[in-house]
Amino acid sequence: MADLLRLLLRVAEKAANVARVCRQEAPLFQLLVQEKTGEDKNKKFVQDFKTLADVVIQEMIRHDVGTQFPEMAGFIHGEESNKFENGLGESVTVTVCSTEEETAALLATVLDGDHTAASLLARAIHQDPTTIDTSTDGLAVPLNPSELGVWIDPIDATSQYIEGREEALDEGHLSPSGLHCALVLIGVYLRSTGEPVMGVINQPFNHRDPAGGRWRGKHFWGVSYGSINICSVSTTKDGPKGERGLSAVLSSSEKQVVKETLTSLCGPDKLMYASGAGYKILCVIQGLADVYVLSEGSTFKWDSCAPHALLRALGGGVVDLTKSLQASCEAQDCKTELTYHQPHNECKGADRWANHGGLVAYRDCSQLRSILGALRDKL
Repeated sequence: MADLLRLLLRVAEKAANVARVCRQEAPLFQLLVQEKTGEDKNKKFVQDFKTLADVVIQEMIRHDVGTQFPEMAGFIHGEESNKFENGLGESVTVTVCSTEEETAALLATVLDGDHTAASLLARAIHQDPTTIDTSTDGLAVPLNPSELGVWIDPIDATSQYIEGREEALDEGHLSPSGLHCALVLIGVYLRSTGEPVMGVINQPFNHRDPAGGRWRGKHFWGVSYGSINICSVSTTKDGPKGERGLSAVLSSSEKQVVKETLTSLCGPDKLMYASGAGYKILCVIQGLADVYVLSEGSTFKWDSCAPHALLRALGGGVVDLTKSLQASCEAQDCKTELTYHQPHNECKGADRWANHGGLVAYRDCSQLRSILGALRDKL
């Protein structure tokens, strides 16, 4: 498990490099933000370059993990399909090849012969990052890779990534929108139970390097299995809960009844809004908010798996909101935690993997009970 964690930290940093390169290199950035005009409307690679960036990251992670752990190769899932149609109407399956040159040649067929952009992208895919400074030695977890599956969200909060606004990030406060909200998420779950056991989060745009002005990232990780709970984030809290009051982060599009109920419970100054499901759960992990509440089924397994593992390592979790409101038992005894191994077979496409009942992400069971108590008769 220590080897797997080190690998996931490394591939997450490679993914972050790809995300940064797509914004830093002019040929890639122009594809990323270019509006469809005139004949370009028929060139699918232009309108879907943001999706291509996602797919390239996803397939790079799939390739690297499957190479080192072949027994996991068939259980590495992602948000995106890896099939594209280029401007000539040719269908191209995007994969990561064994050499940089081969990958560049494949990407050029998707990008209608744009060899400059393809080469820049291929170089980022095949370039190993500098050593990740994380102490994973001695991490002994009695699990075999053959028992595990992986969920990848290559760039969570893609719209914020594309828009690229650079919000000032105040220490100790969440960022409502902007590049800070874009995350690389890699979650590991037990195939037998769907329980999330390991998560890696990489925030590619955490801060700018004062010397060169380039973006630098930050990573977070956690492992939770049985009695083993280890997280890179501190579990310290800022004073007694009663003195601080309960704080919650929501989506700005959340139902009005939820906003009003939580305003009454938390107070207007303790209700915050942010973009990106993964980022909102990260805010709970970091203690910037106590809970994240979502009443809609608009998130997916790839959004929640990685941060869920970190929350479990901190003594919290992510529950299905609808099931929790319907349950009569105490919050910590209810079997309403999200799981990651079974699709909703009655649904089609991505909806098979949606968190249909909404969710609550929390670090403390007493705060979860407060949220459920306030919302029980409202939804």
